[in-house]
Formats: sequence, C-alpha cells, structure tokens
Amino acid sequence: MKIVINIDECIQDMEVVINCKALTPEIEKVIEMLRMMDKQLIGTYNGEIYVIDIQEILYIESVDKKTFLYTQNRIYESEVKLYKLEEQLEANGFFRASKSCIISFRSIRSLKADLNRRLQVTLINGEKLIVSRQYAEVLKERLGVK
Repeated sequence: MKIVINIDECIQDMEVVINCKALTPEIEKVIEMLRMMDKQLIGTYNGEIYVIDIQEILYIESVDKKTFLYTQNRIYESEVKLYKLEEQLEANGFFRASKSCIISFRSIRSLKADLNRRLQVTLINGEKLIVSRQYAEVLKERLGVK
C-alpha cells in the first residue's frame, strides 16, 4: 500500500481519495474508520454536556431506563435510547451483546467461552462483559471465529 499526502494551504475542506484495483474488505475497513472520525454522540457528566467521538466509546449500556456511554476515563449519560444508538452505530463497528448492552469491536481484547453458550468479552481497559447466547453466535460469525 502506498500513502500519498498532499499539503496545500489553499484547500478549504479535507478530501481523501482511494485509488484501488478492487474494493476489498481491507479498503472497506479503512473507509469505515474514516467515516467514524466524524461521528459523535452527546453525553452528560456532572451536569455538563460533552461531545464524545464514537471511537472513544468502549460500550453502551442501559440500566433502569437510562443509557450510559462508557469510555476509558468516564461514564456519560445519554438521552438516546439503546435501540436508537444500536441503529446509528451498527455500521461503525458496534454490535448488540445483550438486551441491555452494545459493544465496540475496537474495544475487544479477548473472548472466552462461558456457561450456556455465552461469551465473556474482555475489553482493552480490562473490564469483562457477557455476550448473551442469543448474540454470541452472531459475534463469532462477524469475527470469523468458530
């Protein structure tokens, strides 16, 4: 792969051009990552409103009808319902792990089989989450794991 960067002070808006022989899964992944850079969510922490880049979010959880966004350093509350966030973020590397949780693929360090065909996911921050058996097969299929 060859990377070419042209710096021109006259350019008003950044443009990324990909020249390739065919659209491969690797190129699709690069495109997905570029699209993700512009995606942000709104969350509140200690009464203040924050704009959070979705690449910072490890997972999202719904507890007692409230939605929480988990990052490395903070837990933000969101006004958006979990099912809406799932719809918005599915194309950006998030997947449903259980009735109350969606996880970012980028935040997964490892997977381990658990009881009753569930999976235990260890995140990059060391936190462990359970993927229910209903969603475990879908996750393994998306990761290409048997």
